[in-house]
Amino acid sequence: MNVIDLRSDTVTHPTPAMRRAMFEAEVGDDVYSEDPTVRRLERMAAGAMGKEAALFVASGTMGNLVAVLVQTQRGDRVVVGSEAHIYYYEGDGQRRLAGVELAPIPNDERGGMDLTLVRETLEAPGPPATLVCLENTHNRCGGAAHTAVETAAVADLARSHGARVHLDGARIFNAAVALGVPAAELAAPADSVAFCFSKGLSAPVGSILNGGGDFINRARQMRRMVGGGMRQVGVIAAAGIVSLESMVERLSQDHENARLLAEGLATMPGIRLDAASVQTNIVAFELEAWEPPDFLAALREAGVLAVPFGPHRIRMVTHNDVGREDVEKALERIRGVCAARV
Repeated sequence: MNVIDLRSDTVTHPTPAMRRAMFEAEVGDDVYSEDPTVRRLERMAAGAMGKEAALFVASGTMGNLVAVLVQTQRGDRVVVGSEAHIYYYEGDGQRRLAGVELAPIPNDERGGMDLTLVRETLEAPGPPATLVCLENTHNRCGGAAHTAVETAAVADLARSHGARVHLDGARIFNAAVALGVPAAELAAPADSVAFCFSKGLSAPVGSILNGGGDFINRARQMRRMVGGGMRQVGVIAAAGIVSLESMVERLSQDHENARLLAEGLATMPGIRLDAASVQTNIVAFELEAWEPPDFLAALREAGVLAVPFGPHRIRMVTHNDVGREDVEKALERIRGVCAARV
């Protein structure tokens, strides 16, 4: 029985074109800025985000950390959403390594933040709030895609209080495809934006941080400080080039498969899900008759992998290695698991 892996889009394998590009990549020492493949990728990424420059980094977590290190001083406050990846998964590293105080604001069900609460947090007494971090798409809020107008509303408020804006755009191309706009439009309100090659874009490793020229020059120093100074890294940057050239438009297939998955799940006993809320490739749902460990164990036995996403919540993610037939087969298996419970 083949296993259908819906845990994350990070489980994707590099495509044949990526493997070929990695094998043939021209390389140099990236710490000396001498890797031509990395330089090309950075130019492409900066252009896609509408920014002046870019910096290749090992992971999305590293990109976000470097962005905070560059744009804050130790002791500053950073305004984040309560469900943001930076807060929920990276917060300890931000506090311990960047020395900042994270000030969380409750996210709504789509990952938005109330502007009144943002203003109150920016104006609160204590350490200065010098940075606001946003996320698009929003992972823990079901892959919701945020428009440029939504991002600009927060960014304008932040700047009116002297704060900069960083966008965790790990899946920003999913948002762009879902909304039918260029990714640069979604990134425009932010001072800096990071996105991942190793999620929906299917490359094996790597993320990239984008911003102004001076910002990226400082980011390069910070990257080295946190151990991110890689050498002949063109062998993995080459896969990122293939991602940008050929893997963006196909994200719509993942979104279609996610909607198919959501519509099927919504009909099953013991599962609560508003299928209409699924915008991109992330499907999150509540369990009514199961404890997550039991449900996940039963799914694994049936050949479907997923992850817990809260006390009674499960996440499934569609990606390049899961086609429509796989989704249909997964639904059949999940339906059997749910029926056995009733």
